[in-house]
Amino acid sequence: MKETVFSLRVSDDDFIKSSWSKNNPKTCVAVAIKSKGVAVRDTKDGTKKTLSFTRKEWKAFLLGVKNGEFDV
Repeated sequence: MKETVFSLRVSDDDFIKSSWSKNNPKTCVAVAIKSKGVAVRDTKDGTKKTLSFTRKEWKAFLLGVKNGEFDV
């Protein structure tokens, strides 16, 4: 099965730092929510790749978080 890679064009101004990250410097996450998708990056390490998700993927992720599917 061929893997489809979703890429989203974003600028630094598109990102909003998580309110959780503002109070916890060890978890620095920024999110850019655009009409075509969502980009997520680690703000404390600029060498890491920005991750891009479709709106459907992001919605599924948020639903999983709300349902306690992840050990966080």
